[in-house]
Amino acid sequence: MRNLDITTLRSFVAVADLGGVTRAAGHLHLTQSAVSMQLKRLEEVLGLNLLDRSSRNISLTAAGQQMLGYARRMVEMNDEVMCRLTDQVYEGEIVLGVPHDIVLPAVPSVLQRFNVMFPRMKVQLVTTPTRDLKTRYMRGECDIILTTETEVESGGETLTSLPLKWVGAPGGAAWRQRPLRLVFGRHCIFRKGAIAALDAAGINWELSVETESDRTIEATVSADLGINTMIEGMQPRHLEQIDHGGALPELTRQNINMYGLDRARGEVLTQLGGLLRQAYQGL
Repeated sequence: MRNLDITTLRSFVAVADLGGVTRAAGHLHLTQSAVSMQLKRLEEVLGLNLLDRSSRNISLTAAGQQMLGYARRMVEMNDEVMCRLTDQVYEGEIVLGVPHDIVLPAVPSVLQRFNVMFPRMKVQLVTTPTRDLKTRYMRGECDIILTTETEVESGGETLTSLPLKWVGAPGGAAWRQRPLRLVFGRHCIFRKGAIAALDAAGINWELSVETESDRTIEATVSADLGINTMIEGMQPRHLEQIDHGGALPELTRQNINMYGLDRARGEVLTQLGGLLRQAYQGL
């Protein structure tokens, strides 16, 4: 009977999630050659090619896609056993702050994996705009926060940088109307740059909805009564990126930053930060 090694499975999951051996090696604190050897060993045990190495970017084969689900569950089960049955028991609460518009798709999977690793730890998720999160963080009300900013301040770490995109209702026509109807939060940090881009392009606009409710914004835009801006890939399923063919101006890039790991308050925060880093760098 052949047995699978958890270390090789962990390397395989890291390569799949992070998109390459280099990033996986950094995340696992191993050399690239060590990770490559573990991947080769796993393929030899299974007698299957899990990775398509025909191009510069590593991708999973059909067998690799199937194996990823098994590998992820086995690694998570291993970690759960080690956490529940060893004497390293962590209990307490972490307050994690994330702007509403970047919670999906990354945060739910992070919370799920963190719960497997630290089942007695409670994570309180706070969703509010970046400005408010930074204020709470400075007051000590949040342990870790993610932010959307054009730069990163001292003590922060940029997880990824993605472009802002115009979003509207699926198949909607609101983006064709003039004046262009905009729907924004009252304290949205994207609004100033979007309006400046429209003014520079000579496009007439009007602020049709200004609100503090994210639900109101999503409902109005999904009803095709206006458009909004969101970080690429972060829009909910009932909204879509507008394929305007150049009719609307291009927007700036935004950093997704993380603050909190510089406070050095132990293993639990370090692990949560690592899961967040891995999730957002893999977007």
